[in-house]
Amino acid sequence: MASVTSLSDSVHQRLAAALSAALPQAGSADPLLRRSDRADFQANGILALAKKEKANPRELATQVVSRVESGELIKDVEVSGPGFLNITITDRAITETLAARFADDTGRLGVPQAQQPGTTVIDYAQPNVAKEMHVGHLRSAVIGDSVMRLLEFTGENVVRRHHIGDWGTQFGMLIQYLEEHPHELDHDADEVSGEEAMSNLDRLYKAARKLFDADEEFKTRARRRVVDLQAGDPQTLAMWQKFVDESKIYFFSVFEKLDMEIRDADIVGESGYNDMLAETCRLLEESGVAVRSEGALCVFFDDIKGPDGNPVPLIVQKSDGGYGYAATDLSAIRDRVFAIKANTLLYVVDARQSLHFKMVFETARRAGWLNEDVEAVQLAFGTVLGKDGKPFKTREGETVRLVDLLDEAIDRASAVVREKAQDLSEEEIAERGTQVGIGAVKYADLSTSANRDYKFDLDQMVSLNGDTSVYLQYAYARIQSILRKAGASRPVAHPELELHEAERALGLHADSFAATVAEAATEYAPHKMTAYLYQLASLFTTFYDKCPVIKPEPPKDVAENRLFLCEVTARTLHQGMALLGIRTPERL
Repeated sequence: MASVTSLSDSVHQRLAAALSAALPQAGSADPLLRRSDRADFQANGILALAKKEKANPRELATQVVSRVESGELIKDVEVSGPGFLNITITDRAITETLAARFADDTGRLGVPQAQQPGTTVIDYAQPNVAKEMHVGHLRSAVIGDSVMRLLEFTGENVVRRHHIGDWGTQFGMLIQYLEEHPHELDHDADEVSGEEAMSNLDRLYKAARKLFDADEEFKTRARRRVVDLQAGDPQTLAMWQKFVDESKIYFFSVFEKLDMEIRDADIVGESGYNDMLAETCRLLEESGVAVRSEGALCVFFDDIKGPDGNPVPLIVQKSDGGYGYAATDLSAIRDRVFAIKANTLLYVVDARQSLHFKMVFETARRAGWLNEDVEAVQLAFGTVLGKDGKPFKTREGETVRLVDLLDEAIDRASAVVREKAQDLSEEEIAERGTQVGIGAVKYADLSTSANRDYKFDLDQMVSLNGDTSVYLQYAYARIQSILRKAGASRPVAHPELELHEAERALGLHADSFAATVAEAATEYAPHKMTAYLYQLASLFTTFYDKCPVIKPEPPKDVAENRLFLCEVTARTLHQGMALLGIRTPERL
């Protein structure tokens, strides 16, 4: 189905035409519409235009009003203040526009797709091989997953990349230990659970580290093994692959609990760019972008200095010939720009790495790999804090395991569902508890602007009141209950009906879904979608309180129109929550 022109766009077109008629010498003019407490929309661009044209703003506003084509779209336009226009939409226009969205059986609600989409590589959800995922891994995964969904929904070609930590010196230690103690991972990887897999790796890592620190001969053998790994020794690579496969079992189990799809083909870790590192260094050195300094290959920046006032370089290759993160990240940029042909490189990475990525991006620009046609953006996110406002830790001061955190959220949510459940079986309570608990964790993260820290408070997250996913999920479930109880009455739009104030507010907000999707996708801002959905659920609560749908029974056409508003709201909630990666259970 074709996209549906929103009410704001329709009004914008009418006002722009009226402005051009009132001031033909100004050419096309933008009335700058916004929502207003005093009217459905307010045009506030007239002041700037009047100033530019040296005209009286109120007189210009009056001229525009006289030229506005109203009809079935605009009910009333009035001049207010120094030259604002307050616009009221007709009830018919609200209902007919929603009916067009309702008729879209694709589930898109008339939301348009990009006519000329670009290609975005989004780098998110980056755990480390042989290490447990902790609370610090939560935000990259949750924010990245939602941004990916928003971009794909708007029609962008999205390539997912999970840049896992699967290379480096620690693997020499692990591989050497495993060769000397082969029984430590003596099992079929397909026969163990994710938790068992990571438990095995954790035990192996601790034993290897203990031996590495205590035995100089083992340390020497381990370091020699790093050289073998980087040189591509087949036996060493085979043992390294064991660690990767074992870790993936664990990764997939955690992401499955997070209700996220992580595809194996999209996991391209540090090792995936190993064959490009030498060439990346050669290209940078030959072009003069990087220079040798005390044996290391470095890139210097005039505006980046350390505490001592001296320039802080980006070290691409160490003095001993080894490669650091910079070489890998620069090689990844080359691959994403020249092999994948991406227009945008989006990195969902902790704000604490901002300096690193600033230097990497500037280096790539100097090399010509990034330019006017290809941009790299770090979607930097803040820290997860405890209730005390400090980085979230256990009582013992250790980093919180992500699995433990998710399990506790599910337990808390299951208790809330059980308390409210009337006709759910224990199996259904467990299923809903998981959906509500995981949704609560995701929503709390996404409802905060990514670059801000946020407090992890499970009591608040699973609350039925306030700005939580549980509140939205219960609003959706309530609508489904209403539709089930409606009996023979079906959702039918009746444009001829006069709308209650609560119906108008709900309808106008539902119509702005497409604009919100576009804004959230363009700005990589899932928090704008959460804010929209929370207001939608709040407006539905007011509508439900003010406008009887089933009891006391309204006239047939009124009941059908209100069921229609319920259905549109439910579909919007469902699709909006899906863009956040959150389930909407039919019953709660």
